[in-house]
Amino acid sequence: MSTHYLNADQIKQYRTEGYVVVDSIFSKDDLAAAGSAINELTERALSGDDDGSILELEPEPVNGQPVARRIYNPFDQHEAFRGMATDARVLDRIESLIGADFNLQHSKLNMKPAGVGSPVEWHQDLAYFPHTNDDLVTTLVYLDEATEENGCLQVLPRHHHHFFDHTASDGTFAGMITDNLSDGRYGQPVSLAAPAGSVIFMHCVLPHSSLPNRSKHPRRTLIFEYRAADSLPLYFGPMTEATEKMTRHIRGKQARFARFGNLAPFIPQVGNEYSSLYDLQQKTKDTQSSLDSKVMS
Repeated sequence: MSTHYLNADQIKQYRTEGYVVVDSIFSKDDLAAAGSAINELTERALSGDDDGSILELEPEPVNGQPVARRIYNPFDQHEAFRGMATDARVLDRIESLIGADFNLQHSKLNMKPAGVGSPVEWHQDLAYFPHTNDDLVTTLVYLDEATEENGCLQVLPRHHHHFFDHTASDGTFAGMITDNLSDGRYGQPVSLAAPAGSVIFMHCVLPHSSLPNRSKHPRRTLIFEYRAADSLPLYFGPMTEATEKMTRHIRGKQARFARFGNLAPFIPQVGNEYSSLYDLQQKTKDTQSSLDSKVMS
């Protein structure tokens, strides 16, 4: 039986830089099946009365039509995505990074439609869902060729051992890094362009973002967050319970004890309200824009 574990150089790259990219793991047939599943779910959601349980829409319609920007929880929505999430070509590589016992913490699918594609501001994934340790791997599957023009992922290498500030002006969770990353003192962003079917394995604390898709081509990305079985969530509000309902055991044994260690967890101050990454970031930008306008006036 063939295996698909990361080699020593790839593991070193992940440990040192916070990410590793493996080109073209999934075939054209795999990607076609995923595309069919996306079309099926999108059509079902937009033709029904409960699209909010399946889709998140772009803020503005295109040519008068609603446009999906995210599919929620694709692992549970369609067998095509469950197949990709449990494929040995992915799981063996996850095992290389966090050991043989692990779970799926959550899944999502960002659509980045042509000419639209909402941007994602700089953030660190673990800031959204604190755990007892940081053995979580954000796994991004490019369903289309990803380029800088269509908004491929950008990362800030070597900054996966500490948290940046994610606090809004009112003290609440901003959903985005509020430290200034643009002056070069933290290094320069690296764009992770790659062919369709490629997979990025990224540490859950590595800062990352993506630009809007201004091309004529979509850039869909399927995201699976895997966590070591002994990395357990810390309660910070109702969202913790809601997220845990999406957790699925994937490989190895379930843990009997939680493991504490590595990076001290950041606890987001969200109160009883917790919206999507897009909404949180937009709220923060709108608030800052309003404050800036008052200063200018």
